[in-house]
Amino acid sequence: MRPSKRAPDELRPVRIERGVSRHAEGSCLVRFGDTEVLCMASLEDKVPGWLRGAGRGWVTAEYGMLPRATNERMRREASSGKQSGRTLEIQRLIGRSLRAVTDLVKLGERQITVDCDVLQADGGTRTAAITGGWVALHDCVRWMMERDMIAVNPLDDHVAAVSCGIYAGNTVLDLDYPEDSEAGTDANFVITGAGNLVEIQASAEGAPFSEDEFAAMLGLARQGIGKLVDLQKLAIA
Repeated sequence: MRPSKRAPDELRPVRIERGVSRHAEGSCLVRFGDTEVLCMASLEDKVPGWLRGAGRGWVTAEYGMLPRATNERMRREASSGKQSGRTLEIQRLIGRSLRAVTDLVKLGERQITVDCDVLQADGGTRTAAITGGWVALHDCVRWMMERDMIAVNPLDDHVAAVSCGIYAGNTVLDLDYPEDSEAGTDANFVITGAGNLVEIQASAEGAPFSEDEFAAMLGLARQGIGKLVDLQKLAIA
């Protein structure tokens, strides 16, 4: 039995609330159980220097956790003068995931930055950030189209992410913190609405996992992503 009493293939309750910022061009608050991430998309009418004149835009992301997002207060990374390796890795993952479904030429020479701030962490913060980040990006693009800044939607597809793992010998979907901290294997899957793979992160924390176990995790991830994409569609309808 999972600590949350969920079935092995059951997601935590997922909620997506759009338009939570009066200033950002796109925003949402996404909840995966007790994990809460605020996602805000900001438009800039410029691109990084290395992209100037290339005729295409850029989508990037920044990620952070509030000091009391976890059981004990964490020091703000800004106060230490640098971001941790974990933070850099996660925000690069979010950026790659969102760019995978964005036609940067159709975006024009503009940059959209999606800020993902963890308000409360209970496992799966990066997967929640990617899932909610797409909604914020979508609303930013819609904002642009309503103002005739772009004529064609640059988003080619949905993208969402979910964790899977092997906990107490069982393959399970959407790990919360009690499972994540004790899982024998922990994996994150980023998959598009069409079912194409964007990125897989998987590691054995204890005994190595087999190909059959990996296939079982991938199957659960596809099932979970399907439900998350349905929730994204409901949110933006």
